[in-house]
Amino acid sequence: MATKEKLLIHLKEKKGQWVSGESLTEELAVSRAAICKHVKRLRKEGYGIASSTRKGYLFTSPTDRLLAREIRQDLGTHAFGKGQIHYFDEIDSTNLKAKSLAGSGAPEGTIVISERQTKGRGRKTRGWFSPPRDGIYLSLILRPNIAPRSAPSMTLLTAVAIAETLLAVPGLEIAIKWPNDILARGKKLAGILTEMSTTGERIDYAVVGLGLNVNTSRFPDEIEDRATSILIETGQRVRRVTLAKEYLKWHEEYYGVFQRIGFEPIRKRWKELTNIMGQQVTVETIDTEYTGEVQDIDDGGALILRDETGGYRRVIFGDVTLR
Repeated sequence: MATKEKLLIHLKEKKGQWVSGESLTEELAVSRAAICKHVKRLRKEGYGIASSTRKGYLFTSPTDRLLAREIRQDLGTHAFGKGQIHYFDEIDSTNLKAKSLAGSGAPEGTIVISERQTKGRGRKTRGWFSPPRDGIYLSLILRPNIAPRSAPSMTLLTAVAIAETLLAVPGLEIAIKWPNDILARGKKLAGILTEMSTTGERIDYAVVGLGLNVNTSRFPDEIEDRATSILIETGQRVRRVTLAKEYLKWHEEYYGVFQRIGFEPIRKRWKELTNIMGQQVTVETIDTEYTGEVQDIDDGGALILRDETGGYRRVIFGDVTLR
């Protein structure tokens, strides 16, 4: 373990207590100059560390940067986040990087996470507003043993995991919108982008990207009427690291259910968390639109509509608008 990591652990363990420079040099077997250098580096990473020529150093506050060490600390998962975490202060798109890693053989559970995206993407190549250190921009590599037809179920599974995470935030009311959004008061709070590579009739890998608006205080004029954040909804700032860890825990839990039992328990929970069941909707696809009452979602994640003639239609993707 690197000296900087050892120093951080030692200061965290002594939180609320001053630790002398002398004791740190003895504990870590380095010079005082080295201690000072590593403290400066930790401060640049966002950690609150006070210093005094007489008292030494005092750990005052954790960082809210989405650093690998912070995500791994007390992470309640078995695999997700325990392996490779690729952290960036800035990146074009976490999904693009994750797809590159997956294509090179990165294992399931590998994470790409960034403080900012310059080319964050949603469905249909739409942009995703990704201001620095305000949201969670995270992509997860999965290798599910399913046919491509069932790939939409990965998006719905992710939506349930995000919803479970957000239900614990006081004062926040959310609902899942098919197929890939989480809404608060009708505005978009989170979006999911699932991309995959197939070999024959099997999925080689799936990359599930999450964009979650956490502490964003204002959105660009062109989207402010349809986008929101946890801060805007509750008036409270939330530690992004805490949310990221909870999301990974819930995602791994539901992914395990999916592998052991199948999609049905997830489908049931999704229906409990959405606000479109039984509603009249219009679904706009690439080349047409459908109108009808939402009857169900099937085991592949498709939306089942009943039109005005009493006929049923299976819709795999599209943009839903409540009528």
